[in-house]
Amino acid sequence: MKLQSIYRHSIGLIAATLLLSSCGKTASNTTGMSYNDKKNGGFQINLKYKGQETGPGLVFIEGGRFVMGQTEEDFMHDWNNTRVPATVASFYMDENEVTNADYREYLYWLKRVYSGSYPEIYETALPDTTVWRDKLGYNETYVENYLRHPAYNFYPVVGVSWEQANRYCSWRTDRVNEQILIDKGILRVEPNQQDDQNFNTEVYLYTPGAYTQQIPKKTGLKDLSPNPLYGKEGRPARIEDGILLPKYRLPTEAEWEYAAKAEVGNRVYNRTIDQNKYSWNGSSVRNADKKNRGDMLANYRRGSGDNMGLGGYLNDQANITMQVRFYPPNDFGLYDMAGNVAEWVLDVYRPLSSTDMSDHRPFRGNQFVEFDDNKNGVGELLPLLEAEEGPDGILRLPGQLPIKPVDRATSEERLNYNWSDYRNFADGDHESSIYYKDQSDSLRIAGGEEVYMSKNTLIDNESRVYKGGSWKDMAYWLSPSARRHLDQNLSTDFIGFRCAMDRVGFQNEDSKRRKSTAKPKQEKFRRYRP
Repeated sequence: MKLQSIYRHSIGLIAATLLLSSCGKTASNTTGMSYNDKKNGGFQINLKYKGQETGPGLVFIEGGRFVMGQTEEDFMHDWNNTRVPATVASFYMDENEVTNADYREYLYWLKRVYSGSYPEIYETALPDTTVWRDKLGYNETYVENYLRHPAYNFYPVVGVSWEQANRYCSWRTDRVNEQILIDKGILRVEPNQQDDQNFNTEVYLYTPGAYTQQIPKKTGLKDLSPNPLYGKEGRPARIEDGILLPKYRLPTEAEWEYAAKAEVGNRVYNRTIDQNKYSWNGSSVRNADKKNRGDMLANYRRGSGDNMGLGGYLNDQANITMQVRFYPPNDFGLYDMAGNVAEWVLDVYRPLSSTDMSDHRPFRGNQFVEFDDNKNGVGELLPLLEAEEGPDGILRLPGQLPIKPVDRATSEERLNYNWSDYRNFADGDHESSIYYKDQSDSLRIAGGEEVYMSKNTLIDNESRVYKGGSWKDMAYWLSPSARRHLDQNLSTDFIGFRCAMDRVGFQNEDSKRRKSTAKPKQEKFRRYRP
């Protein structure tokens, strides 16, 4: 048995060595032609790619199998978080919720770029500060101060709808990628961008010649084509170069729940020995650390009229929200995955989503789109000159590329999808629909199976899931599996959000394929320092 084990180990080492050595070759295994050789046609491939960089504010979350669903008694009898096994791919997530300071930076940019011709863009991005008003409570100080006063700089932004949160993610993608290109010397800083003349990642990648005025002289990337399109200034970056990051976006419900449970701390080799009830180990909501023993591990409401404890001994130090990173992080290094504010996720709400969806990267809410190169009637992909709502419900701004639902004529023969909108897919049957009397297939053709919605439910295709407890909730809602829903264009004083990003390539952070054998080190309680 020992000889067999040594033999298998040796074979593995040889295979790994061959793989690594083949990665360093400069000639194609298919044709024998040289890579990155101008004399040989100039086909370029990045052989020095070292893995995805971690974007600003993000923490790497190594994915894997987990049990999605109920960890707390279902005394609400919603039956909406049935336990099912699922696999989540590795991804990145914000270390903490998006703060007022973060969101004000976004507002400042919108005002600076669009206020001249499109002031409504800035206005539609503003959080609703009146969410703080209470019919029988006095909260005007938060209406006036919470978003802008420096005392609340690093408190989580609230009053933001699901739609507004998605627009923020899109903006953040462009600003981060623009800064990456500036840092690489591929673009120059351009502080005077106006209206549709602002940097957009998709325009940069898919529209030849974009932002030529921002390309510095004699920098950029080498163009080895025999007939180069660019001169001495060099060519723009491409997807193939691996320089630009994937999109910032809201996490899916499965990703959020996986990251909140953080059961990596309960792992022994390839098995989990316990399941977290909250976002930390154990069932207590108080800190067991000797230095901070008895302190609350999250910001939540302990009972009627008890938002922060007794004067002289405040339980969680906060009557409403609290500064991010005030409470200890979970085993993934994420702060406030329980309490402070609940958070928007990407999914459309259905009571039995977990049992309906795929067990690999589960998600309900797909609306497949493609770029619209006939938007301007010229058969050419051009940026928008006016703001418009996309088919996915997200506002497309001047300077972004127009999109449209995928063409049914080109997708009806596919095996994996046949139309654009799958928010209602596998959601019942046509006979149980309010459209039963309509015998045509027009509804199915237009947007999937319209079967769940009725006149007696608040659930429809714009009902979005939000996760986690908040400063306004009892401990029951701190459980990562708890789920609620709200219309995507509404906002509250207790829902915020954080961004996520896909991990491309290796699913572990170490490209040498080393397993993470050690448990993560729990970080000590500390105050936030931006």
